[in-house]
Amino acid sequence: MKVFVNYDDARWEKYDIDFQRIAAAAGPDRADAEVSITLADDDTLHALNRQYRAIDRPTNVLSFELGDDMLLGDIYISLDTVRREAAAAGISVEEHAAHMVVHGMLHLQGYDHIKDDEAAKMEAKEVAVLKKLGIKNPYEDESAAAAPKRGWWRRALILAALGATAALGFAPTHFWWATLGAVGAAYWILTCAPRVGFWRAYLRAMPFGAAYGLAMFWWALSSIYVVPELARQFAVWTVPGALGLAGAGALVFAMPFAAANLFRRAAARPFAFAAVTAAVLWAREWMFTGFPWNPPANVVINFPFLANSMALFGALGLTFVVAGLVAASVEIIRDKKCAMCRISWLAFVFLLCAGIAYGRHNVHVAASMPVAEGPLIRVVQPATSQDQKMSYSREDAVAQAERNVRNLLALGRGGDDARPDLIVYPETTYPFVVTDDDMPFSKILETDVVMGATSYRDGRLYNSMIVADMDGRVSHLYSKAHLVPFGEYSPLGLMPSPANLAKGRGPEIISFPGTDGFSFAPAICYEIIFSDSLVPAGADADVIINITNDTWFGRTPGTYQHLDMVRRYAIESGLPVVRANYSGISAFVASDGAVVSRIPIGQTGVLDGRAHGAHMTPYRAMGRDAWMLIILVFAIVGAVAVSRGRE
Repeated sequence: MKVFVNYDDARWEKYDIDFQRIAAAAGPDRADAEVSITLADDDTLHALNRQYRAIDRPTNVLSFELGDDMLLGDIYISLDTVRREAAAAGISVEEHAAHMVVHGMLHLQGYDHIKDDEAAKMEAKEVAVLKKLGIKNPYEDESAAAAPKRGWWRRALILAALGATAALGFAPTHFWWATLGAVGAAYWILTCAPRVGFWRAYLRAMPFGAAYGLAMFWWALSSIYVVPELARQFAVWTVPGALGLAGAGALVFAMPFAAANLFRRAAARPFAFAAVTAAVLWAREWMFTGFPWNPPANVVINFPFLANSMALFGALGLTFVVAGLVAASVEIIRDKKCAMCRISWLAFVFLLCAGIAYGRHNVHVAASMPVAEGPLIRVVQPATSQDQKMSYSREDAVAQAERNVRNLLALGRGGDDARPDLIVYPETTYPFVVTDDDMPFSKILETDVVMGATSYRDGRLYNSMIVADMDGRVSHLYSKAHLVPFGEYSPLGLMPSPANLAKGRGPEIISFPGTDGFSFAPAICYEIIFSDSLVPAGADADVIINITNDTWFGRTPGTYQHLDMVRRYAIESGLPVVRANYSGISAFVASDGAVVSRIPIGQTGVLDGRAHGAHMTPYRAMGRDAWMLIILVFAIVGAVAVSRGRE
């Protein structure tokens, strides 16, 4: 039999496959019979499927029977699909390609597998031919349809374990290598599997996302049990809450893997994976309630030069670089001969080096800024437990509030011998509701005070930052704009909330009452995790004052991760941060993200310091959305460029 082999895709030439021998073993025993085998790629098979079979995807092999005893027909085989399926099955490309030739040859001779009995005959014939060629039974112990049904749960368990492992890169463990390794392994598994549609690929990746989300955010549920009275009311929501965290993780973090699966070109997949990973982070900033906690960039927060690359392109850009570098490394390891994969890898290495170079510059700028004669700021950390703050009658509540005020005054007077120009108390510190401009607290201390309190105006309650001068007058009142879902309000009314607070107006700049032009950007609690959100456009500030209360989360990872989010914001904005946390960790954070001083969790105390080193960064100058657009353009150009080359 004559076999005509056409190499439409030159990548086939590196494989040592005797197509003449394989086709002859599966074909009729006739010297005048002819068959054409075209060795192509996914694009060709996709186009043929769409044109002749109304199927909008590539397949491994296509056979076109001519119905002639001598001219048997044409066989088309896609290298891209054959390589993916071979990798997923743990066999060589040569073995799987031989199977496809045999499969195609039998189709040309009238065999089919639409019906079960026909499929059984065809598979038996394939197995017999392959055995003659010295190739093992590809259907051993399972049919092609049954294999994924029996193996899906193993893959799901492995992906779930990898998702949980990926959460270890964040505080307090900071096992960055665990995150990068787990993401890389999940990427390997999910891009090795046979290509499917977007939604099936999305479902495959969901176990990773679900475990990642739950492992990263489980600590949020611990807040239910801090106050016994609230625990009795909200404990019933523990399991639904855990399922919600897993479900949200599955929906969000499976997206990059599903997007990468859409690309047949190995060199283009890292660009898609990295771009969608960054886009997911960007979307979390503003979709629904917004919760951009733990951007992947934070796993390298303890590497100063690399972390400070966020001053150039933000957590969005560093996330893009890290995700792309992991994916490109996997593609090179999987196929060392893929030239375009090396080009993709080098593109991300270039971005990494550029980021590190700018990060080094940013660290130098922050360190070289002169220590300004700004106000001496005292941070107070009361570290009073929720049990100590609880009261069970009106009389007890008043007495407890008065004791708290005396304690706060005593703490404010403590510290170094130098008298502070400003005392900063944490979120919700003041035990009384502020209804007017009278604040005797600061008058007693004879200094300006920033303090967290509940305020009441226009018939609504607000979580506010009170700025009071030494005369006992409220000079400014800022109210929290980013409220905590379920904690401070009930999204869509689906779950009860301990509070029903009103939303503030948004970012603003506040001048210190007793200083000459020294100003700050206020941030209450987790408002500081929202990138590019605290300084109004066209404005500037000398420092960010962040007041918060992490008592609800105790010593869980959430408290440590919150501090890392503060460090990230300092780097991105080029602004130092003064942080007062009710139970810890209170800190002075420099504009390069370094923690200058801190008070540990659960420890009562004060910190005195001056904030300096404020400078403009490219990220703050351009803004979050502009950088997201640049990332998308870079990803598209990169993916198109490497797709045009030979892999």
